[in-house]
Amino acid sequence: MKGVILDSQTLNLPELDGAALEAELPHWTRYTQTSPTELPSRLQGITVAVTNKVVIDRAAIEASADLKLICISATGINNVDLDAARERGIVVCNVSGYGTASVAQHTLALMLGLATRWHQYDRDAHAGAWSRSPMFCRMDYPVMELQGKVLGLIGHGDLGRRVGELAAAFGMTVKVAASLRPGADPAGRTPLPELLAEADVISLHCPLTEQTQGLVNDQFLAAMKPGAFLINTARGPLVDEPALARALRDGVLGGAALDVLSQEPPPADHPLLAADLPNLIITPHSAWVSRESRQRLLDGVLGNIRAWKAGRPSNVVNGIESA
Repeated sequence: MKGVILDSQTLNLPELDGAALEAELPHWTRYTQTSPTELPSRLQGITVAVTNKVVIDRAAIEASADLKLICISATGINNVDLDAARERGIVVCNVSGYGTASVAQHTLALMLGLATRWHQYDRDAHAGAWSRSPMFCRMDYPVMELQGKVLGLIGHGDLGRRVGELAAAFGMTVKVAASLRPGADPAGRTPLPELLAEADVISLHCPLTEQTQGLVNDQFLAAMKPGAFLINTARGPLVDEPALARALRDGVLGGAALDVLSQEPPPADHPLLAADLPNLIITPHSAWVSRESRQRLLDGVLGNIRAWKAGRPSNVVNGIESA
């Protein structure tokens, strides 16, 4: 059996312990990245393909006679044609939960950045503003205490729950939005309109679906508590980015912090990157990239390969129950 890793740069494999994965198949080929034109030849003779962001579409699947297992080294599964794989009897597995600690930590870091404006104070100190100050401190930017404030969570899986636990340690009151899925109404949830009006911070942790795409639009932003913060470490297309730029520019929001954008990498003239908004923090989809998180992800891929070889596939996302 032969295996291929189609975009190894997303894992930064040299930093990780990959010995067990290497030993699981007799032959591996690694590619830093794979373009659509390169994909067909790189899947020829391959039994196990590992992809993070490389799209494996119907044409690629139908042209790969030996392919038996696709391991998505991520939670999102929209880069693989699941129907085509199922029709061919190819098992598709993903990995979930590997980044919970890292992304939750990053979410709190973004929240703290908005609340304390430390990144702006740091910038000004290095630019000499503190040295020129007529008094011992600077008060150029408003600072907000998180204690006593309300955090509204949209999405309450493992990640949303962990963010809530960390926020509670800061003395925040944590409220969870009622589910956006039809028929799902867990007890104790807050209706979304009520949550938007009450929360000092809204943090997105829901999946990207047809229902949630563009969830944060003009109406959503106008319904938020004046001066509130928005944080998105989930998926870029959850947010209507031009609408967010307008809300920040017009002072509808107190600030926003994003680790994801609708296009990644974004164009240089992206409406948020080019807007020069002092109340906006953007990080380059780096919430998940701790070494520990990436090692758990690699270990998850290894576990999926071992389970498939044993005839008991795990974390299957396309409905095939046996190898």
